[in-house]
Amino acid sequence: MAVSEHTETQAVPAEQVTCFESGNEMAATAAAQINYHIMGYFPITPSTEVAQYLDQMKARGQHDIQLIAADGEHGSAGICYGAAMAGARVINATSSQGFLYMLEQLPTQSGTRFPMVLNLVTRAVSGPLDIRGDHSDLYYGLNTGWVILTASTPQAVYDMNIMALRIAEHSEVRLPVIVAYDGFFTSHQKRKVQYFKENEVVQHFVGPNPNPNYPNISDPAHPVTIGAHMGGDDLLNNHYQLSLALDRAGIVYDEIAREYAALSGREHKVLDLYRMDDAEVAVFLLNSAGESAKDTVDALRAKGIKAGLVRPNLIRPFPAEQLRQALKNVKALLVGERADSYGAQGGNLTHEIRSALQVDPDNQTIILSRIFGLGGKDFYADDAEAFFQLAIDAAEKGYAEKPFDYHGYYPGEAKYALVPVREPQHGDAYKSGLIQVAPDEDGRLKVKLPPLRQLTAKPHRLAPGHGACPGCGALSALELFFKGIEGDMVVLFQTGCAYVVTASYPYTSHNQTFVHNLFQNGAATLAGMVDAFYELKRRGEIQISDDVTFVMVSGDGGMDIGMGATVGAALRNHKMIILEYDNEGYMNTGSQLSYSTPMGHMTSTSGVGKTQKGKKGHHKDTAQILAACNIPYVFTGAESHPQDLLQKAAKAQWYANNVGTAYGKLLCACPLNWKTPDHSGHDLVKAAVDSCFFPLYEIEEGITSITYNPELKGKRIPAVEWLKGMGKTKHLLQDEELLRTFETEIERRWSRLKLRHENSLL
Repeated sequence: MAVSEHTETQAVPAEQVTCFESGNEMAATAAAQINYHIMGYFPITPSTEVAQYLDQMKARGQHDIQLIAADGEHGSAGICYGAAMAGARVINATSSQGFLYMLEQLPTQSGTRFPMVLNLVTRAVSGPLDIRGDHSDLYYGLNTGWVILTASTPQAVYDMNIMALRIAEHSEVRLPVIVAYDGFFTSHQKRKVQYFKENEVVQHFVGPNPNPNYPNISDPAHPVTIGAHMGGDDLLNNHYQLSLALDRAGIVYDEIAREYAALSGREHKVLDLYRMDDAEVAVFLLNSAGESAKDTVDALRAKGIKAGLVRPNLIRPFPAEQLRQALKNVKALLVGERADSYGAQGGNLTHEIRSALQVDPDNQTIILSRIFGLGGKDFYADDAEAFFQLAIDAAEKGYAEKPFDYHGYYPGEAKYALVPVREPQHGDAYKSGLIQVAPDEDGRLKVKLPPLRQLTAKPHRLAPGHGACPGCGALSALELFFKGIEGDMVVLFQTGCAYVVTASYPYTSHNQTFVHNLFQNGAATLAGMVDAFYELKRRGEIQISDDVTFVMVSGDGGMDIGMGATVGAALRNHKMIILEYDNEGYMNTGSQLSYSTPMGHMTSTSGVGKTQKGKKGHHKDTAQILAACNIPYVFTGAESHPQDLLQKAAKAQWYANNVGTAYGKLLCACPLNWKTPDHSGHDLVKAAVDSCFFPLYEIEEGITSITYNPELKGKRIPAVEWLKGMGKTKHLLQDEELLRTFETEIERRWSRLKLRHENSLL
């Protein structure tokens, strides 16, 4: 192995513990030792673990950080900004689309000069969706005015998280700081690390919180105005001051890095220059790829080739002067980037390096640019050797034959063209003619269903071979619901389990037209599709005699981050069905709490320990929220009651095709995260219905009807009978007060529902 990037100093005065941990664990460890005031967060792979580890520590009483689960990353950024304005120390963690979703807030925070630390666990940006690591999200942050540190190892993640707060709060900087490290490489791979044994060492290094002494909203005796709009001259001055502060951050980084080296024995210089003293050819790489390439440098040196590596620890402010010095004698430099600036003939850092060297008239370094590793494509020694060979060839020729290219792509071949393995299904195949829907004399819909066995002849909307977990209730419930839909259907799935397990390129389980879009915009996207379809049809530009039913499927907490777009679509009353499969958490990212998680239930971010007992607060009643939008049809359904669900599917289709928006919520078991046997999902969902935790009802044109009343049928059971079937709620059974509060809320909601059922005016 190559030598570590860290320079060892002689004195290590602070005692440290050696262990094997991942980057996410070390980010959480540093945050806990600092003991921030606030973490506003929203789970997104691969940064989710940072909040999970902090929640576990919180349950054990290891820190006092207030963890606030937001409704989405935009909300989490707002929480963090608000907390910073109140004078608190603030941390967050995000990735990919989450970073882009909060992007609007980031220049606001830097422009008003409120510090915080954000761990950016880098990941590919959609579309198409890819959850693995590259730097395409990081590059969107280059122009936000934030200081950006890049951490190549779990050790660097820990060290830089501690250094970052000092930099952010420095009186000559006062800017928010990003610590960026590679998703699934640095974030999840465990390596040997050291951390300070005593939290006091870390807290002494970062010093007391200076933020209450900075103008903030927490002192009514000294009122302040923050965020007033500016004219051109003032805004120019503001940005100039921010630029000066960023430049100063580079000097401050140097000072703090040296001070931290004396404390820890590890120095993270602005540039990690590996064997660059006499290098004639070099490669520039960010983060973990730079670590991997050091062995290649050693191998080339053994062959007599003067190779070197440049890996920055700081990219904002951009280390232009340090690069000019490092590359003064380098004949050719290849810049490898895990992100592109489309159409610019090179990535962002390539052009910044070229600009930095252009200032030096004596520098003749040839710069080559290669885009590599997108979507988490691995970077091996062979790739590093190929990069160096390109630099060697350019140095020998005195020019680069191909200054810019992608590395690792391959051309397609006709013989490998994808061929469908199933015959496409369309309208007539899905028209059984067995389901009859018509309004009665009161204008309410009446549905006539055949025996269930006759509907099994209808083809599946979802083909077999998907990757759902054993016992997953979401896909079986969706398929049952789809049995009640006659004719053609276009379905949009928001990101979540049901999407991920049914559409992984080049495969799809969808027998009809399927679209994916992200959590926050599914309903708006489908709304555009619906209205465009009907407008094209009205103009005669498409010739389709029958209506197509448009369905949006959300789940895994998607009705949190996507709630704004959903309410907007409902208020506009587009002709579509919005269907939510409720498995009580963000299951796609590993069972974090969502607003649909019931009170007291354990998730990976609502742990159970001596200081907390699962999720605080009761679950969101999405059906009632959508009913308040005055859409024509709202319902709840469950696979445990198939005839009830099929009737509601038929009604939802009629309303969606003839009147406007229909919304349905399906309770679906998730054995993996509910901590239950795979075969128990049906019984657990039935118990939830029979306990009145999840009542079955519909709201048709504003009139509420309970469609299954377990009390009238003599089947009502106590909530504890449902709770005892799940591992995630076993602690509730030993906590009488918590259990009583849970049961009281069930009874309150059930009583109100019965009153609405009895009185059509409610």
